[in-house]
Amino acid sequence: MVSVQPQAYVSFSFNGTEMRALKGQTIAAALLANGIRKLGVSRKLRQPRGIFCHTGRCCSCFVTVDGIDHVLSCMKRIEEGMKIEPGTSDPVVWRSGDGD
Repeated sequence: MVSVQPQAYVSFSFNGTEMRALKGQTIAAALLANGIRKLGVSRKLRQPRGIFCHTGRCCSCFVTVDGIDHVLSCMKRIEEGMKIEPGTSDPVVWRSGDGD
């Protein structure tokens, strides 16, 4: 007989809405399990972005987590109390202008 172990849950918010996820899930999996498919919009065409590769290579799934922009939701595990917002901006790339 197979015994079923109780699952541990964590609470988090996405765009101000409180949600629950299984402990150990990635942010992407937690959002998908809560019916969230749109994680932001594309820079150029302003079209919806979502989960694509699930391997951290495409950068389509970036979100803002606790004020930190451009977190790959398919690579980061969900944690209790996380405040997650859609990814709405491009990374800031600083260049000194003199090649340094």
